Amino acid sequence: MPSGAFRKPILALNRIIGHSSAKNHITRPRIGNIAALDDDPNEKRLRKAQDQLLKEAERENARRSFQQRRIDEEARAHQSDPPEIAARYGTKPGEVFAETSSIQKLASNPENAGMPVSFNARIHRVRCMSSKLAFIIFRDQIELVQGVLAYSEGEVSENFVRWAEHLTTEGVVHVRGRLQTPPEEIKGCSIRDLEVRIDTMHLVVPVKEHLPVDTFTIDRVEEDAETHRVESLASTRVRVSNRLAYLRTPTAQSIFRINSVVCCIFRSVLEGHDFIEIHTPKLMPAATESGAEVFRVNYFGRTAFLAQSPQLSKQLSISADFGRVFEIGPVFRAEDSNTHRHLTEYTGLDLEMTINSHYHEALHIIDDLMKNIFKGVYGRCRREIDMVKTRFPHEDLVWLEETPVLTFQQAVGLLNSSGWADEHGRKASETEDLSTRAEIRIGELVKEKYKTDYYIIDKFPASVRPFYTHLDPQDPRFTNSFDIFLRGQEITTGGQRTHEPEALIERMKKAGIEPKGMEEYLQGFEFGVLPHAGCGIGLERILFLMLNLGDIRNASLFPRDPKSLASKAEAVVQLPHPEADTIRYAYDFEHGHPNLELPSVEKLIANYGDATNTSWLDDRYRVWRHEPTGAAIGYAEDNGYALVMGNPLCDSHQYQAVIRDFLKHMRKHKDLRPLWLLVSAEVEEILGSRMGWRTLSCVAEERVSTDSAKKVARKERQAEDAGVTIHEQPIDTPMPQELRDRCDKRIADWKANRKGSKQVHITEVRPWIDMEHRRYLWAETKEGEIAALCILHRLSPANGYQIKFALDFPGSPNGTIEALISAAIQMLAKAGVQNVTFGAGALPEMVTGGNLDGIRAKILSKTYKTVAEQLKLLNKSEFREKFNTQKDAVYVCYPFMGLGVSGARTLIRFFEDDM
Repeated sequence: MPSGAFRKPILALNRIIGHSSAKNHITRPRIGNIAALDDDPNEKRLRKAQDQLLKEAERENARRSFQQRRIDEEARAHQSDPPEIAARYGTKPGEVFAETSSIQKLASNPENAGMPVSFNARIHRVRCMSSKLAFIIFRDQIELVQGVLAYSEGEVSENFVRWAEHLTTEGVVHVRGRLQTPPEEIKGCSIRDLEVRIDTMHLVVPVKEHLPVDTFTIDRVEEDAETHRVESLASTRVRVSNRLAYLRTPTAQSIFRINSVVCCIFRSVLEGHDFIEIHTPKLMPAATESGAEVFRVNYFGRTAFLAQSPQLSKQLSISADFGRVFEIGPVFRAEDSNTHRHLTEYTGLDLEMTINSHYHEALHIIDDLMKNIFKGVYGRCRREIDMVKTRFPHEDLVWLEETPVLTFQQAVGLLNSSGWADEHGRKASETEDLSTRAEIRIGELVKEKYKTDYYIIDKFPASVRPFYTHLDPQDPRFTNSFDIFLRGQEITTGGQRTHEPEALIERMKKAGIEPKGMEEYLQGFEFGVLPHAGCGIGLERILFLMLNLGDIRNASLFPRDPKSLASKAEAVVQLPHPEADTIRYAYDFEHGHPNLELPSVEKLIANYGDATNTSWLDDRYRVWRHEPTGAAIGYAEDNGYALVMGNPLCDSHQYQAVIRDFLKHMRKHKDLRPLWLLVSAEVEEILGSRMGWRTLSCVAEERVSTDSAKKVARKERQAEDAGVTIHEQPIDTPMPQELRDRCDKRIADWKANRKGSKQVHITEVRPWIDMEHRRYLWAETKEGEIAALCILHRLSPANGYQIKFALDFPGSPNGTIEALISAAIQMLAKAGVQNVTFGAGALPEMVTGGNLDGIRAKILSKTYKTVAEQLKLLNKSEFREKFNTQKDAVYVCYPFMGLGVSGARTLIRFFEDDM
């Protein structure tokens, strides 16, 4: 038997049993087949990401170059012009506060020609005719006025004209000049018989780059050569997606001025009828109409619903003896309809009133209200209506002094007698709802017969009305309810409500609504309520039909439909430090970028880090840097092991290449056996599946979603009752030295108080490092002593912040630390941070991962459980659960023959702090 034959197996056995004299390896550490990582499936994705970054960088450079070129051109122009001319133009943000007048008022009278003017306006369009003449269209809300900038010796130079020619549209300029009569009418402007001769013009609100769709383009229309119909060049979806640009157009400005007038008339007419305005809740305990068309929301662990209408609250107001009430407020319908007539949120004009003898008392008031709205709009908004007609051509609304009122049966009879049939060849039914196509046809027939666009259909079938609608006493198949129509489409539904509790409960059950969820509503009727009636009018629907807007979204300020509110996952994550982007760094490295500097670890943590990575800032850790990507990996050396902590700091697509090169470095330069700790599932997959390492999990990141974090109300009250106050250091202000000294003193007290106890931790208490990425909150007693300190460390955008330290100092009142942590989470939530982590916390049981089973797994599991109980590792997790923490498992990974009892002891000794 050759000499030394027993050496290897004896040392290996010694390692397994963990003898104190055991060496951790024999020659070089067994790391595994590193070559398995050479084939990187992310290589193509990385190339694509690099190409995308390069394009974005080129666009950004082009944008900056353009802006700098404009600045340089303006400076050169000013240098070559005499000072008195140079002072007449240029970029001067301070001029925005100069004295101005309304161009709308100044230009409203042609006799104002010759009057000096001073105004602010947006650049709508610039037309340069030559180096000495430019026409600039200024926009002031709904008005467009032409400005003339012409060369004039000693006043307007060619440089002035060229500067104006290159102004970015939508920038705001301050103009001084004089009104003058143009040689001929200006067809491209709303003000056609006056123009402005420009004397001075300064850019006071610059727009650095052109809008994706500018206001001039989004408002353009053209006439179809065949149909001669005027059509918008921008689709409704473009107008919705570029809402701000559309809202700036004179067309949109006119629509929403009319919107305002409708609300004003609605309010004034009803106040004249002794109505009072109310404001009802939009969170309801149960669905008020159709359970399939409601938005469910989480209401402190219970289910609530966004109100489909203020109907129930209006009725309760009547029960409370308000007599007559109205409201202007939002209404929500969870109807997945992507048509030109539907919105998921719209503005309701609602009213409710007691009635004396007949529900037609309400019908007559509503009818009078609608006709007052029509008269008021056409009387007060003529200019706005004419503006809208240039983009949405239509005839003025026609209505009669005495509005035609047809019963539902009469309307169906009129429809059927015209020969109308649905797509299946069937005539309309007297007890079923009308389709939109049928309603429009009835509108055409009413217009032919009565010469009106406005009419009422009464006595709708019970099958198409909500549970609270009063049945017709003469024929319970129908109801005391009506719809009001405009241009053949319904704009409001109204009628009498059921006010008898027994009848109401019966109707609710038939509608599938559980009365038990509506106790508050039913109580209003059990307490007694007078007969009442009312209606709900869709504000957007009125504008949509009155102005022939083609799509109801054109009548909504910020439309909400089933496609609105795109998922947050679709948003591109912006790195806090773009200069520390490892994908861009890798591109620059590959292409030999000169003077390339490795990004700092602190910035990498803010870009890519999780809680474990922040421990690398401690002195006991070494940080290996990957030159081709700028990535970093932190590890500590102990007893022949390299204790590698957390994921590599780089883009996740680079993990495999970075891990491969790190392990090659360890094999070549370090006589250490790697234990990779607290890594995500992505890294565990690389080490376990591709390298064949053994993996297990006995630890989890304990995360809190800020929007679902629990408040610790009882503890917070205890702290408040004891006079504890919470303070936060402003993010842009350094911690004063005096405050740091006070905190250091209390930290020393805290350490002294913990002597003799064993703690498991991965980082030292060092509060004042990397302060750029930390936020500080502290609690003070009523005597002014610091009772607790909470330090938050910024992590990657996905991980949010870590509660790096939460120190409860000796003698602090009960509830102090809980109140402080709760305040920290709430502060982050207000700042838009979605996730907070306490860091790693122990799991009650060890979970085996890849390549680990059998007796070894059982021994490790039993050992872990013993250690966890002895060191009370679960105590921290139990405390953190008060805030509704969720566990995100992280993994321990090690190569074959890489752990054993010796490795476990090394881990425990490394993390254990004998205080």
